Amino acid sequence: MVMHVSTTQRKMSNGKTCQCHLLRETHVDQHGKVQKRTLTRLSPLDDQAIALIRGYLAGQAFATADQSFHIRNSRTHGPVLAVLRAFERLEIPRLISSTASRERDLACAMIAARLIRPQTRLATTRWWNATTLAEHHGVADAEVDELYGAMDWLVRRQNRIQGKLARRLLADGDMVLHDLTSTWLEGSTCTLAQFGYSRDRKRGKPQLNPGLLCDRLGRPVSLSVHPGTVSDSQTLMAEMRRLQHRFSLSRVILAGDRGRIAQAHVDALRAHPDWHWITALRSSTIRKLQRSGLIDPDDRTSLVELTHPGFPGERLFVCRNEALAQRRGRVREELLQATEERLGKVRDSVLRNRLQEASEIGLRVGKCIHRHRMKKHFVLDISERFFSFERNERSILEEQHLDGICVIRTSLPEPQMSAADCVRGYKSLCHVERAFRTLKTTDLHVRPIHHRLEDRVTGHLFLCMPAYYVEWHMREAWRPLAFADTELRGEASRRDPVAPADRSRSARRKVHAQLLEDGTVVHSFATLMQNLGTLMQNRCRIEDAAVEFDLSTEPSELQEKALSLLDDIANLRARALFQALTVKKTTRLFTVTI
Repeated sequence: MVMHVSTTQRKMSNGKTCQCHLLRETHVDQHGKVQKRTLTRLSPLDDQAIALIRGYLAGQAFATADQSFHIRNSRTHGPVLAVLRAFERLEIPRLISSTASRERDLACAMIAARLIRPQTRLATTRWWNATTLAEHHGVADAEVDELYGAMDWLVRRQNRIQGKLARRLLADGDMVLHDLTSTWLEGSTCTLAQFGYSRDRKRGKPQLNPGLLCDRLGRPVSLSVHPGTVSDSQTLMAEMRRLQHRFSLSRVILAGDRGRIAQAHVDALRAHPDWHWITALRSSTIRKLQRSGLIDPDDRTSLVELTHPGFPGERLFVCRNEALAQRRGRVREELLQATEERLGKVRDSVLRNRLQEASEIGLRVGKCIHRHRMKKHFVLDISERFFSFERNERSILEEQHLDGICVIRTSLPEPQMSAADCVRGYKSLCHVERAFRTLKTTDLHVRPIHHRLEDRVTGHLFLCMPAYYVEWHMREAWRPLAFADTELRGEASRRDPVAPADRSRSARRKVHAQLLEDGTVVHSFATLMQNLGTLMQNRCRIEDAAVEFDLSTEPSELQEKALSLLDDIANLRARALFQALTVKKTTRLFTVTI
């Protein structure tokens, strides 16, 4: 007796043909005739189930998936795929070196590792074999000494790489942004590590001061590293000479904050007629202009252009931000009240004879008055067994008149740049501040620095610069998936340059609901990279056939969209260059190579 699946076709009355699957039994009776009997209909089953029944009846052996199919290992693939796609669009290997080499592969792998999981070089060699990164670059067998050697090789190529970036991002007459920050080092043997002013308020640690030069959109062009005792103003002329000689830019517009471009630098910059600057006046200088009657404290106009004989050949723009004025007034009142509370405790101690000597009272008062930097707003009376204080209403009133007022100064003539564009150029320094935040804290984590040699410290910092260059473009590509406002940048030329930028309606909706228009959640750069981390590449094996193959996780709709958006990075570069040319308001014809 044999069972089998019989398939017949039957034509319906409507002209269509249907298949009928039957499970039948065949046997030979006592007279030698073949007899067939239908056991059941299999037509309700799908084709795969029928094929399995047919194979089983034919004698085929079946096993469960866990008996014959094994996943030998799984490696993180999603973040690597995203970074490598950005590398391809930005031509990062070609930027590092036009010639393929072991050092270039190691450098590119370290830059990608800094974006995906920033950590020490030794930890990187332990980690990247758990991803597809090392295999892609062919550095799976790399030791930590090779990575240090690649860092030294990268430092020797720093000038060439920065020159390539300058040719990509800057043209003659463009505006550049420059600022200086500080970070601390572990140890004290590095020659760059010196005790100086810490912008991170890190006490007891030697500092070094990295300087970053960016284009007007905030994309990094070059990095310089200075000892911790070097101030902002001491590096300005060196950066200008670098732009002129190393990057071959004869006409430059430099935007720097009031600490970067001092009056001594202005006098030196005037010697070069093709060098222009945009900066701001210090509070003491603004106060002098107000006392002279040039600035009217009752004038509520947001932007006023002035000239002054003390600033020959320059244009001054008085900017008044009412929102900033209200915030500063509120903060000042809170600090005054906090200082009064501390001083009141000192006065109570004097009245109770706990403090008697004037020197002891002065020390306690000094700690309180410098806590919130409110000394100029108080009148103090200290003597033996006596202490009193009161607010300096005249000083407070003078500062109130300056609340929300900023004076921008520039050497650019009116035909070359309008007043609104000059203010926007100065406010674009926030892009450099964002770069410093990304480098030091949020994503790339430059700190802590444990290297002891000067070249190694420079190599460690310079390694993070192309990593930020890649991240900048990835962030821009992922703006539709993030909390970023996709409409804000396009409306920059039409907004009030002084007033704080207000979010668009769509951006406010995203922030409030934390959902995109299609109902999916909004991500940051970090959470989107973590989500891509669920994309794995699995090494599989079929035991009976002794066959191994790679099987990648199927991406979700969000992951598919994130990866597809990175394909638009080349167009982002083209739009950024077109925007730069449009801002310059030039009528020349350009041949642009993207």
